[in-house]
Parts: sequence; C-alpha cells; structure tokens
Amino acid sequence: MNTDLQDYSHKRFNILIGEWVLVSPHRAKRPWQGQKEAVSNIVRPTYDPSCYLCSGNTRINGEKNPKYADVFVFTNDFAALQTDSKSFKVEDGLLMAQSEQGICKVICFSPDHSKSLADMETKDIEKVVFAWQKEYNELGENALINYVQIFENKGAVMGCSNPHPHGQIWSQSTLPNEVDKKNQQQLTYYNQNKSSLLGDYMNQELEKKERIIFENAGFVVLIPFWAVWPFETMIIPKTHQQSISDLKADDTFLFAEAVSTITKAYDKLFNTSFPYSSGIHQAPTNGKDNNHWHWHMSFYPPLLRSATVKKFMVGYEMFGSPQRDITAEIAAKMIRDLI
Repeated sequence: MNTDLQDYSHKRFNILIGEWVLVSPHRAKRPWQGQKEAVSNIVRPTYDPSCYLCSGNTRINGEKNPKYADVFVFTNDFAALQTDSKSFKVEDGLLMAQSEQGICKVICFSPDHSKSLADMETKDIEKVVFAWQKEYNELGENALINYVQIFENKGAVMGCSNPHPHGQIWSQSTLPNEVDKKNQQQLTYYNQNKSSLLGDYMNQELEKKERIIFENAGFVVLIPFWAVWPFETMIIPKTHQQSISDLKADDTFLFAEAVSTITKAYDKLFNTSFPYSSGIHQAPTNGKDNNHWHWHMSFYPPLLRSATVKKFMVGYEMFGSPQRDITAEIAAKMIRDLI
C-alpha cells in the first residue's frame, strides 16, 4: 500500500465521471463536537396497520395493496415525473428549459415490515433482483423512456419517509446528470481502448486487493479508489455486462449474495441498521449500441465514525469539490474484517 496516500492530503480522480475528490487522511483524528444523529433502537413489527406499504393495507390515494407474499411493485402515488406532461422547450437568451416525461414506481422488497435487505435471505433478495430486471426491461421498451434509474434510500437520515423495506424506480426520457457523465467517460475509453473502463479498473483492483471487500464467482464488492462517502462501496459484475438484463441464471443469485454480504457487513460496522442511498447505473434504454457500458451498483452511506456521526457535504464540498478523511483502503479493511 502506498503510504503517501495514507499520510498526506491528495486528490484522487474518479474515472467514471471525470472529476476529482480531495482526500485528507490526517483529519480522521480530529475531535468531533458537531451534530450527532439519534439512534433508533425501535424493533419494528412484521406488520404495521398504519403503514401504506404493508400487505393488504390501503395507501393514501385510496388504493388497496394486494396480499403480496414477496415483492410488490406499483406506480408511485406521488411521482416526480409525469407521463402526460406537455411537451415544450424554453430558449430565452440564457434561460433554457425543456419538458421531461417519465414513469416512477415503488418496489416493496418484502411484506415483512421489520426487515431490510440486510435481514433478508439471499433467495428473497434474488426475487428483488428479478423484479428489478422485469421493470428495467418493460420500462425500457416504452418509447418514452430512455433511462431507468433503480435506487433505494434506507433510513430516516437519508430522507426515507417510510421504514417498510422498499426502493424506487424512476424512468425518464433523458439521461440524468451523473449517468450522462458516466456515459461519456465510458464511451471515450471504449473508443480508445476497445475494452470496458470499469472492467479494466476492476481487474487492476483484483490484482492489488487493497480495496476489495468481497468477491464470488460473478461479482466483486469494493470501495472505489475515488470514493467520496466514508464507507462507499460498489458491486461490479466480473463479466462485461451492459445492464442487469444480461444477468444469467446463476448471476442473479450471485448478485443477491453480494448485496446481502455488503448490507449485513454495514449493519455490523457500527452495530446499527446502517443508512445509505444505493443505486444501479446501467446502459440507457435508448436503442443505441451501448456496449461501452459496464453496469454497477453503488452504496453511499453517510455515517462517518459512529452510528451517531454523519458526513456532511457542506462548505468546501458545496463550493469546491468532494472531500473525505478516512481513506478508501482503511475503510475497506474495516468492512472486510466484518465479513
């Protein structure tokens, strides 16, 4: 391990979006007298009659959930994107705007109100993977949709308004900012090298083994060299796959195992139900040749040094660039030791 990276301030380059992150390892020892988050030790029931997402309950719009037994998907009652939005464009000097259409869905991972992905069996997480595949394929076939974003916000600290285990799927007519950056970076690399940017990066990580947390026959879980969040991780398929549609029969279980492994390790890190935002970045559904894409799933947890201390993106992060204290290598070792 390069000791300079562990002792001195430096910048690391994010090859996927073409931006830098400032790393300040010496600041990890600074005392903390700032805000501390409340830790909830409430044990949730397996069924909550007041929960809008529980099996058989009535949602706020009056619709009743079916008595679902595993995964349940429905169109978001408060969707951020509209399918019937009027098509328009505004070009008034430096003032520019255009209409955006899309479809938003909610996916309940389990009828058990008390569980998170970390509490579920791998075979049950695989059912979630099947649902993700189905929604990606069906939404992507819609001529209106050019990108499908699968994500989850876990925990109140991440703005999750309902503790029932669930995620969301927002699909839209154009590429969102982060996806557009990754699309351009991967395309440029592929055109120059005729190989996958993320695949080549993953192979280098597998050789060094400094930031690898877990691997099985199909997937690698690692902390990216350029990670911004203290315990940020990424799941990467070992074969070059553009999207989760490319997952073969054995791959779905192996992917579910990777998700299960990292979420369980997170919960052990500070002995708490670990909050995070996670998301899958994959090829657009725009009908183009997207062979430059190598899909991946990222987890962005906010906790910094304990269950009560979180990382804030303020000040320099807002006006300069992202910054982190604990290095990716140290964070990887901390999580790896829990598996």
